[in-house]
Amino acid sequence: MVHVKFFILLLLTAFFAGCVTHEEHLGGRMQIAVSILPQKEFVDSIGKDKVSVTVMIPPGASPATYEPSPGQLKDISRAKLYVRIGHIPFEKTWMERIASANRDMLVVDSSKGIDIVGNDPHIWLSPALVKIQVKQIRDALIEVDPDNREYYIRNTDEYIRKLDDLDSDIRNNLSGIKNRKFMVFHPAWGYFARDYQLEQIPIEIEGKEPSASDLAGLVDTAKANNITVIFAEPQFNSESARVIAGEIGGTVAIIDPLAENYIANMYHVSETLARYLR
Repeated sequence: MVHVKFFILLLLTAFFAGCVTHEEHLGGRMQIAVSILPQKEFVDSIGKDKVSVTVMIPPGASPATYEPSPGQLKDISRAKLYVRIGHIPFEKTWMERIASANRDMLVVDSSKGIDIVGNDPHIWLSPALVKIQVKQIRDALIEVDPDNREYYIRNTDEYIRKLDDLDSDIRNNLSGIKNRKFMVFHPAWGYFARDYQLEQIPIEIEGKEPSASDLAGLVDTAKANNITVIFAEPQFNSESARVIAGEIGGTVAIIDPLAENYIANMYHVSETLARYLR
């Protein structure tokens, strides 16, 4: 079924391409495609007025289930560069076929050089790992637009300084917390927890909702570790989180792993964790 849908999308892409003049630059900006919203800030911060960024997975959608639209494939047909986040289900399912929609598009995996822990693809939730990713983006932009090499280098250095400041701010926010274990619905925060000496306790394991016995065990775990708040993400059904929170007399708080404004969001996440874990 997925193959049939993609064939139809390719036909629509060809139709759109025939209706407009193919341009390498739109309004003087290179068209760059990325998989998830946080990457938009990465590319915008390096490319600035040289780039226009298309995000494949829109706000509120899950990287595990989203399918690209005809309009997005039209954008892909004009893109000079696609920056993969690496290892998310969307890319595993669609990346080969997305690349086939534009054979001239450079595809770069920003996870290159990063040690992936198990099957955890959430490398963007570690500011330290984002520094590696933005260097991959810098090098890719230089490859497709070498005339602006120094511009991209300068902007990358500037953004890395902001990431260093973010790292310091997160450490300061979390320095006073007593309980360094937190329970979260979707296990997106493993790299973040590793960086800041926290421990995430996931409700969902390998995409599976917990059974009744699993929920009972999680309630016991929460009580044993003095956990009073369950963290959930807006991309997922948080009913299990609410059930556990009800059983422990706690509350549910939302932290978003896919917000567009990366630095501001990560600072907000650290503030939220600090507020509830003190």
